[in-house]
Amino acid sequence: MKKIVVTGATSMIGVALINAVLQDVSLQKIYAVIRPGTKKRSRIPDDPRIAIIPCGVEDYKNLPALVSDSCEVFYHLAWPRTATYEEGYEDICLKCENIQTVLEAVRAAAVLGCKKFVGAGSQSEYGVGHSGKLSPETACNPVRADGVIHLAAGQLARILSSKLGLDCIWMRIFSVYGRYDRPNSLISSTIAKLRRGERCSFTPSGQIWDFLAAEDAGRAFFLVGEKGMGSHVYCVGKGEGRPLREYIEVIRDIVSPGAKLGFGEIPYPKDPVMELWADIGALQRDVGWQPAIEFEEGIRLLWEEAIEG
Repeated sequence: MKKIVVTGATSMIGVALINAVLQDVSLQKIYAVIRPGTKKRSRIPDDPRIAIIPCGVEDYKNLPALVSDSCEVFYHLAWPRTATYEEGYEDICLKCENIQTVLEAVRAAAVLGCKKFVGAGSQSEYGVGHSGKLSPETACNPVRADGVIHLAAGQLARILSSKLGLDCIWMRIFSVYGRYDRPNSLISSTIAKLRRGERCSFTPSGQIWDFLAAEDAGRAFFLVGEKGMGSHVYCVGKGEGRPLREYIEVIRDIVSPGAKLGFGEIPYPKDPVMELWADIGALQRDVGWQPAIEFEEGIRLLWEEAIEG
């Protein structure tokens, strides 16, 4: 792997991917695409092989001119969030713009001479009602706009990539945590509340969940770009299902041992997803990836960083 493009370069997985790629001695250049004026630019490592490309998602049609180089792999991780999860008319329309963003990224990849397009999908593509591990072959029946749009974006990216002569690898990301996670995620908010001595309230937390460290996710993206062949869908998770309550108790035991946890104080939402864990067999088989960071280790590292910060 010599020259690559990474959109969403300041995201949690974007930074982890860049750190993984920097370990490749054959690397010549990373074109890190960031939102103009972002305050997150400092997240990107200081390395002469990295070129910062300010370009908003609405301007991806201009990316080939901004990069002006031939590249091998185009990683598309940018996926702008809308302000609400209410999914009213305006919110859904804003989410739909992400489909065009993905297709503009595929087109840019082709113009830049890339042979491979790697896009970031989501566990939300599956919907609800599944049991057991979710694999690339599991039927998708999304029930929320995010899931519908991610699924459509991945399918359309594959069609356009085929027409333009690119391999298309769609990575369905499960629950990833780590440095630069959003403050309102379950893990980030629980750590913050326990640190402040606040009471933490939860659903009964009997769901079977699958958490993956961002560093492991970054390596997975790197390896499919380096070794993946053909067009595929992969599931990106730890591949281990544990009750959500166990994960929360691990966080408590590391951050604030003995703290009382309010399980059952919040009701389950309507039609909750009760089993959400990934079948990572295809990813392991095809590119030799293995998750390396256990949940307990990952949380301990996050907690140590929080104390030092």
